[in-house]
Amino acid sequence: MIKWFCIVLLAFVSPALAVADVMCGADVLKRDGYKVLAGRKVALVTNQTGRDREGNRLVDLLAAAPDVKLVKLLAPEHGLYGVQDEKIKDTLDPKTRLPVLSIYGETRKPSKQMLEGCDTIVYDLQDVGARFYTVSATLGLCMEAAAENKMKMVVLDRPNPITGTIVDGPIADKDKLGFTAYGPFPVAHGMTMGELAQFYNGEYGLKCDLTVVPCENWKRDMFWDETNLMWGNSSPNMRNTTAALLYTGICLLEASNVSVGRGTNQPFEFFGAPWIESRKLSAALNDAAIPGVRFVPIEFTPDASKFKGEKCGGCYVIVTDRKAIEPVKMGTTIVWMLKNLYGEKFEIDKVNRLLKNDKALAAIKSASDPKTIPPVWADDLAAFKRARQKYLLYP
Repeated sequence: MIKWFCIVLLAFVSPALAVADVMCGADVLKRDGYKVLAGRKVALVTNQTGRDREGNRLVDLLAAAPDVKLVKLLAPEHGLYGVQDEKIKDTLDPKTRLPVLSIYGETRKPSKQMLEGCDTIVYDLQDVGARFYTVSATLGLCMEAAAENKMKMVVLDRPNPITGTIVDGPIADKDKLGFTAYGPFPVAHGMTMGELAQFYNGEYGLKCDLTVVPCENWKRDMFWDETNLMWGNSSPNMRNTTAALLYTGICLLEASNVSVGRGTNQPFEFFGAPWIESRKLSAALNDAAIPGVRFVPIEFTPDASKFKGEKCGGCYVIVTDRKAIEPVKMGTTIVWMLKNLYGEKFEIDKVNRLLKNDKALAAIKSASDPKTIPPVWADDLAAFKRARQKYLLYP
């Protein structure tokens, strides 16, 4: 429950915002008569975001599609309906009566047994552009499973909701790869799932028989609210474009002893802890002149998750210019400020569970000015950008 905050609404979207009628891969697949899946037996990886422009579930569309046999459903983190915040179990889809097999439980890569009776994996999940948002690891693991079982993999693409232009942060150390870092790429990858799939195949040698069905009418500099597509929460706490934009930076605090606003009505727009002095921290962050954002002192009491029922001091992050914001640099500046203001009270080492780069963490700890931190990853990031370029699908 929010106890107090200064309500400041600064419009960061122009009233004259241009909107395009973007079609996702699922819409293109439907329009083209499901030809790419003709005669295929499908295992579908999806959740509540797998819908067409009219709001129809891809599950139902494929179940009714001519010359396509939908055999089973594979459910990622948060489940088929995107409402669970724990490991999920196998179940049945009540409408189609198809089996729903969990790939966020005891196993995270579809097994040979799970894929029995199928010759194609279709993937349709909404990402938010951050390396540690787990749908990108699920994508890679499904591609591995497709290659190992000599199956076709079809990725139905969706826009990156925070544009495809934000590419920033340290490259994940190779000894820290896993479900929140599928490969050695930066915190903000600036790609769609279709582009990332091509990158995985080309750079990581997955040898997957991959087909990407691209979006139409989407351009790299578009935010979600410029697509004329309906927003749907891709996970329980991902509730709007602003949250998605801030997530890449604020979520770096997730593993530490700081709340990122889970259990409030504005996750990733709030952060704080019982030991934080809200006015002191917000003033220091505003003095740091972080591009595109302002920090308002607040108190909040989460009704779930970390610090449930405890009053926290912290900040409400207001986006004043979303084209100027650099969320990863914002996040590392916040980490640096917490370390400098609160010392041992702040569990800075736990930040590396999502930052995943020892050199970057050491730079944050030793820096006298947060502006000296990003140059630590600049060369590696430039190399990633060069490698990424040949896999991009959109101007």
